[in-house]
Amino acid sequence: MEDLKVTIVQTSLAWEDIDANLTSFSKKLEGIVPASIDIIVLPEMFSTGFTMNAKALGETMEGKAVKWMAKQAAEKKCVITGSLIIKEGNNFYNRLIWMKADGTFEKYDKRHLFRMGEENNTYAAGSKRIIVEVKGWKICPLVCYDLRFPVWCRNINQEYDLLVFVANWPEVRNYPWKQLLIARAIENQAYLAGVNRIGKDGNEFNHTGDSAVINYKGFIVSKTKASEESVETVSLSYKQLEEFRKIFPVAMDADKFRIE
Repeated sequence: MEDLKVTIVQTSLAWEDIDANLTSFSKKLEGIVPASIDIIVLPEMFSTGFTMNAKALGETMEGKAVKWMAKQAAEKKCVITGSLIIKEGNNFYNRLIWMKADGTFEKYDKRHLFRMGEENNTYAAGSKRIIVEVKGWKICPLVCYDLRFPVWCRNINQEYDLLVFVANWPEVRNYPWKQLLIARAIENQAYLAGVNRIGKDGNEFNHTGDSAVINYKGFIVSKTKASEESVETVSLSYKQLEEFRKIFPVAMDADKFRIE
């Protein structure tokens, strides 16, 4: 199987300003040569910042941010993913969009809503994970607070090869962020890409990013530094992952369970 090229984008976000953020990301992605990479990963709520002002900022699936994702994916000839505030019926969702180059997409609504920030009082929770595929690789994309729940992240029967987290995880809790990313990669024997924002948000919470690509042994294989703007591409080897799973088959001894 071919190597997978993943681009992680660590940046500050303009608070509750969709147009400013889309313009900023457009500039950051200008240097990407079409068809040179496979996936671009943006932070959680990349068009607004992590805000509870959903009524004012929520868009439909036909809104400008989703259209922007479709345009970028088509131009770069790759997948682009990140989460947005989406209004559907009477509910708002913190929705991850997995936008493909052909304009089709898959979606994941964040299951674990951050009650300490009253996210659970603003957004409706999702109930189903998705597994998407790129070049034969199986990928599980999740959102921020999901990272703290290993059962939800569990790689049952090795159903995925790469775990992706998009986040707005503040500096005050950056130690758990960094440790849990490593733990999720090790325990699931999969690569992991965690993308977090930097800078202060509208609530004066600072973010240091600490975005990283981590291999199946728990080693960081990216070079993005904390608190710095960065667009970095990392190449992942399926052959090395497959070989490691064969010589160290912990999945064969995993506990069986069912998620309710």
